[in-house]
Amino acid sequence: MSAFGQGETKCLILWIDYVSNLDMKDRLVYVELKSGYSDDGPAWIGIAGASKTGATVYFNGDAFKSLKGSGIGANFFDIETLEEYWISGIKKNNQDRHWAGGGQIAIDRTAVERYLAEMDWAELPSNLVIADLAPSKQRDLHSKLEHRPSVDWSEQYSRNGGYGRNGKIKGKI
Repeated sequence: MSAFGQGETKCLILWIDYVSNLDMKDRLVYVELKSGYSDDGPAWIGIAGASKTGATVYFNGDAFKSLKGSGIGANFFDIETLEEYWISGIKKNNQDRHWAGGGQIAIDRTAVERYLAEMDWAELPSNLVIADLAPSKQRDLHSKLEHRPSVDWSEQYSRNGGYGRNGKIKGKI
């Protein structure tokens, strides 16, 4: 007998199917720096890239790994700086920032046309400012960081102000 009820099992299977089909490659995303800020950190909209496995997201010249639920107000971290970020798809109502936050959002010049088409708008709202972002692809340094052996990086992460579940975060960085 399953540890889950029949309805719970179905929901779990649907959730796993949903997560496995999230493709960050060539996806329009909202990215906000959380480390050192509340809900008003620098924010960008642009097209993200991803590694072959999808485990690493590339955006604006940086590489990000998932915090796997251990972040506070963030869901990814920069593999170079260990800073925390919120990365998600864009919202159709232009309410990408947390309700308590504010400020302008930079949108990559190369993503404007696609953004307007997805939103079904003729022009950008006033809270978006056009900017030139770095390419969203893997750099040599990212490859070296991503392919080093598994390490316990919770000590490095907590030195940078991050906190993991039970103070421990293990994984590849």
